[in-house]
Amino acid sequence: MEDNDRKVEEGFGHAPLAKKEHDKAHFSGNLNRIDSGHWIENENDERSPVLDQPIEQKVEEQPLVRVATLDAFRGLTIVVMIVVDDAGEAYARIDHSPWNGCTLADFVTPFFLFIVGVAIALALKKVPKIEHAIKKIVIRTLKLLFWGILLQGGYSHAPDDLSYGVDMKQIRWCGILQRIALVYFVVALIETLSTKLRPTALDSGHISIFTAYRWQWIGGFVAFLIYMVTTYALYVPDWTFVLHKDHGPKRYIVKCGMRGNLGPACNAVGHVDRQVWGINHLYSQPVWTRLKACTLSSPSEGPFRENAPTWCHAPFEPEGLLSSISAILSGTIGIHYGHVLIHFKGHSERLKQWVSMGFGLLIIAIILHFTDAIPINKQLYSFSYVCFTGGIAGIVFSGFYILIDIWGFRTPFLFLEWIGMNAMLVFVMAAQGIFAAFVNGWYNENPDNSLVHWIQKHVFTNVWHSERLGKLLYVIFAEITFWGVVAGILHKLGIYWKL
Repeated sequence: MEDNDRKVEEGFGHAPLAKKEHDKAHFSGNLNRIDSGHWIENENDERSPVLDQPIEQKVEEQPLVRVATLDAFRGLTIVVMIVVDDAGEAYARIDHSPWNGCTLADFVTPFFLFIVGVAIALALKKVPKIEHAIKKIVIRTLKLLFWGILLQGGYSHAPDDLSYGVDMKQIRWCGILQRIALVYFVVALIETLSTKLRPTALDSGHISIFTAYRWQWIGGFVAFLIYMVTTYALYVPDWTFVLHKDHGPKRYIVKCGMRGNLGPACNAVGHVDRQVWGINHLYSQPVWTRLKACTLSSPSEGPFRENAPTWCHAPFEPEGLLSSISAILSGTIGIHYGHVLIHFKGHSERLKQWVSMGFGLLIIAIILHFTDAIPINKQLYSFSYVCFTGGIAGIVFSGFYILIDIWGFRTPFLFLEWIGMNAMLVFVMAAQGIFAAFVNGWYNENPDNSLVHWIQKHVFTNVWHSERLGKLLYVIFAEITFWGVVAGILHKLGIYWKL
């Protein structure tokens, strides 16, 4: 596989643009062949329905135009993550739903996985050397796992705690990057291994795009089957956990002894993680602590009720093994959108495919949720949650495509493009608080007297006389705007952090 033409994009990378291509502010002429997962070809006639020519058609004479929607969508996801992570405590309504339901924060992970899928489809349109592609997929997967454990395993205490290190008996093995790694590995591997099984041209008909990539959908169905069978058939016995408090360790017992339960205490998702990873390696601050059953402050955080159920005190892994298997479906939906982008040349045909699937997924999710068949639940990564977030992702992606790549309203979204081009850098430095921790390391007399704390207090909180509003404005201007400018400068310099 040629390095310059076939980078296996996992959603955190970017191929530098030539200056003349970057300066194109609207979607004009023909789209072109894929280059590093962001280039695609278009026909002059928007009415052309389906690609009638083989995939390997010559397009060297076509001018290169980048599909800016991919970067803008990825940048939007990073921005939403920063807002909900850093301002969610002040505005509980945008923080993760304590259990059933979906809030702004609950869109972050599936949006990441969606755009990972889109990028995989574009990057692996042609695979000259399967062995070379598999090697790159494995290396990138390992890189994602490494950064995930380093940043979210407990080693980093950024941004406010200046210490570092983790007790290996308490290390958290799972996290958002680890989930992305698993989904990326499975979806990219299927895409690579099925290269020779794809037809060179699509047949006519609306479902031809599905049959042409049947192996990707079979992989998604297998993941769905594993998740559903395990969720509803696995027996969950009583389980115990120990909390170490000031007065010493205390053991709690959670009574279960059932199958198919979708509540916080006795679901199969949590049981699998307790058996595979061990209860001491799970996330110790689950969002279910904000449920009314646990605290009177719900939906905000607060002290536990005196009669709170024992499971309120227990750890739970929101990015666990079984739920990550279900998350493979989010990547499968994303790769389908990428396949549509490759094969359908007219804007109207692409949008017809995307929007119809987006609304179809939404309808399925709403029916499943409001009939209580399968509630929308991020912590369990339920099938209705996959459909709901996948549908919203598809509609948002279609909206961006209309605004940016068809109508040419690119300038208002440039900061999202810049952040999306350097998504890994902004994720590590801003979303994970590494840069803020570096600044906090230079303080006067005590760690609370650092530049970051001074800006938060004197520039935002005191000026607006509101800690909540001050926090939100700090996130918007001192984090998102700041890193948007930094990402723009790095883009002009041609500097990108790629895995």
